[in-house]
Amino acid sequence: MAAQSSLTAEVARFVTRTQPARIPRAVTDLSKRSLLDGLGLALAGNAAESGHVVRNYLKTLGVPLDRGVTVIGTALKVPPRFAAFANGIAMHADDYDDTQLAVASDRVYGLLTHPTAPALPAVLALAERDNRSGLDLLTAYQIAVEVETKLAEAINPRHYADGFHSTATFGTIGAAAGAARLLGLDAKQTAQALSLAASQAAGLRENFGTMTKPFHPGRSAESGILAAELIKLGWTAAPDALEAKRGFFNAAGGGYDAQAIHGKLGKPWTVVMPGISIKPHPSGSLTHPGMGAMLELIRKHDIRPSQVIKVRVGTNRHMPNTLIHRNPKNELQAKFSMEFCMAILLLDRRAGLAEFSDAVVNRPDVRRMMRKIEFGVHPQAEAAGYEKMTTIIDIALQDGRTLHGRADFGKGSPANPMSDDEVADKFRECAAWGGLPRTHGEKVIDLVFDLERLPRTRKLTRLLAVGGRGNTAAKTKK
Repeated sequence: MAAQSSLTAEVARFVTRTQPARIPRAVTDLSKRSLLDGLGLALAGNAAESGHVVRNYLKTLGVPLDRGVTVIGTALKVPPRFAAFANGIAMHADDYDDTQLAVASDRVYGLLTHPTAPALPAVLALAERDNRSGLDLLTAYQIAVEVETKLAEAINPRHYADGFHSTATFGTIGAAAGAARLLGLDAKQTAQALSLAASQAAGLRENFGTMTKPFHPGRSAESGILAAELIKLGWTAAPDALEAKRGFFNAAGGGYDAQAIHGKLGKPWTVVMPGISIKPHPSGSLTHPGMGAMLELIRKHDIRPSQVIKVRVGTNRHMPNTLIHRNPKNELQAKFSMEFCMAILLLDRRAGLAEFSDAVVNRPDVRRMMRKIEFGVHPQAEAAGYEKMTTIIDIALQDGRTLHGRADFGKGSPANPMSDDEVADKFRECAAWGGLPRTHGEKVIDLVFDLERLPRTRKLTRLLAVGGRGNTAAKTKK
């Protein structure tokens, strides 16, 4: 295929030619919700233990810590690539960030990308450095997310099944797209930036349940900036490294579905169709339909922990392959444990930031309840298709009753979306967790929901640079 008609060139043209005035209003409205969600998650995530480690690492780099761009929730200001690294880790630290839905039935729902965590930190850092407008920031973010999600949908499913973390891999390419847009690269340069990003794209699912999972989008955001800035300085890369025989799609997935990507960028935008979910709980998205069904049963039947004999949770075969921690010992493992998520709801009737802590995971009553949860494959869930997260629950009670529940999607999905007010409330929860003054948080909400009229990005980032817990030590969750 000639370079000018290659997939890489097609993506580059989308990055350089997309005009904000032609982006549908629905795309803008939904994008601002995910963007606000991401900022809140960075505030909460920088209060995590991983945030403490990252801040200590930044202090070893020999760069000024008071000049540059904002590490959200802290007083630190560092060069853009390092701020993007820190903020990307923070946005994914609690596994509370948004998730991409799948279009094709063999593309597993929730196992494509967390689109905001790699994309937003890259474009935010550059927009702050150059003091670009809110519209410039928003447009670059929208482009980055669209490139990331469409490419993730197109690659052969074996990419994820064999162990790649697609948030890390396609997040790197999406971040490069957004960075290239803000740096004003032309189509030829942008194609090379995408290629250089593809050579950096990596991340292994074996690291789920450790700090290395949130490291992935942080590194992706940093790598995207690095790719675009090097190309702007004259670095060279192949013009077609996405689709070439020795390129990314073949090397990392054994090929791709051309019909899923050619002519599909912005037609429709992924954020609108099939959509992106905003999480109601700080755990792997595959737990959320079951958690919603469990909460509904608990409230409807006023289930008490002492009544429960056994809980059976059934899903399609891909979900246990990701929810791998059957007997979690810490908060990070608990985020990928259906057993913990069901147990904590039965015991505490909520599962927020406070519940995902080492201390809670190791409570004796939690350990006992987890032993009552059986999690495996259910034939009806398997037959429902992998683009759904069908979860079937059966609760056996002491009085002889068995209660049944089922959900295909969780709260926050396009099938059961959060309202603007609910997204804002989640931001407030995360901002408070990260130590942001409430007055600052309310101003951030107002600015983001009116982002296209914000004259300068620094007006927003100044409000995010104050965070009591993030400035010192990590919030204690042990």
